[in-house]
Amino acid sequence: MKKKIGILGGSFDPVHFGHLNLAVNIIEACQLDEVLFVPAFISPFKENAPPKASAQDRKQMLSLAIEPVGQFRLLDWELQRKGPSFTIDTIRKLSLDTSSEFHLLLGDDQLENFARWKEAGELLRLAPPLIGTRGKVAIEFQEKFSKQVTIPRFEISSTEIRKRLSEKKFCGHLVPATVIEYIQEYHLYSE
Repeated sequence: MKKKIGILGGSFDPVHFGHLNLAVNIIEACQLDEVLFVPAFISPFKENAPPKASAQDRKQMLSLAIEPVGQFRLLDWELQRKGPSFTIDTIRKLSLDTSSEFHLLLGDDQLENFARWKEAGELLRLAPPLIGTRGKVAIEFQEKFSKQVTIPRFEISSTEIRKRLSEKKFCGHLVPATVIEYIQEYHLYSE
């Protein structure tokens, strides 16, 4: 039997409970063996607005956030490659492991732009997405994606967290304590 592995990519600038909530709910509902968190060096859709934290800081924060969950792993290939990160490149490399089956983990907010992803059709074939939805997924997406998992609503965004941090507001309800401590120790997002 093949190992079932979920792939959750993003800038993680910073990682927050919304990311972790999505992964935990899908890993349980879809009986995945593990989830690989794949931080992007830079999103091809955000080249004009690169991450605020360095690749090394984002990697460290993500490591701290996922460390308590035994089924979570960090895969830093996209950080090592530098430049725009294309999910298809990572999936192709992972697919060389024929003992595993891979699934993209996506929030329903990512569906509208999915067709713009590099080689989206090939991504659907190599790593059929599992969708975390906070409601009903629109009809036009239901047939394209392999499974939808209803998850509790977490209205959290990294942009809002960075804003709150720069204003010195409390963020412990949005981000794991270990990540907050790292942010404070290294004075991230203070401007």
